[in-house]
Amino acid sequence: MTVMERFPHRLTLVTGHYGVGKTEFSVNLALALAEEGAAVSLADLDIVNPYFRSREHRALLEEAGVRLIATPQALADADVPALPAELVSVLEDRGVRGVLDIGGDPSGARVLARYRPKILNEDYRLLYLVNAARPEVRTAEKSAACLRDIEAVTGLRCTGLVNNTHLCSRTGPEDVREGAVLAEEVSRITGIPLICHVAERRLWKQLEDLPLFPVELRMKKPWE
Repeated sequence: MTVMERFPHRLTLVTGHYGVGKTEFSVNLALALAEEGAAVSLADLDIVNPYFRSREHRALLEEAGVRLIATPQALADADVPALPAELVSVLEDRGVRGVLDIGGDPSGARVLARYRPKILNEDYRLLYLVNAARPEVRTAEKSAACLRDIEAVTGLRCTGLVNNTHLCSRTGPEDVREGAVLAEEVSRITGIPLICHVAERRLWKQLEDLPLFPVELRMKKPWE
């Protein structure tokens, strides 16, 4: 299955609890869509996490043909962070595939509520990333509760789950499988389908029975 077949909607909104790996997934998804020939814009709307920002890979993204839309750093660090004005063009230009990297938790997802009327008029999917390595959402009940809170804040319905369980470069196949169990339980509780499991290519041989989405780790901690 191609990436565009697995993620067929024009707009992909990437949400989840703080620290589940939304930016890593968003950057890899945007690059994968561009590699398959799509015109892609990646909107960095994460005003919660100051450490992992897609703007750190602007050169890589633009070289691959991905348009990066991000708030200038000075505005992102302000007491009242601003959203990039170019975001409207992503929502309205139906010739472009948009990947929207949303801040963690309901507080970070609140930025979507402002654009809800436009989003509802478009072909979109709200994805919720599951990560069994995050203590706050390690149980299916807590993860599902976070998902429902994000839906309530945004006024948008989640229609896809992604198992993004990882321990950065220390991730092993057993971690991905632990996340698969959690994601399947969240799917059972919520009735929302599980789309895929995220894993580095080095792990694929041990996970070949799962529907996988390949990633290359690009987001580094400030001290790395």
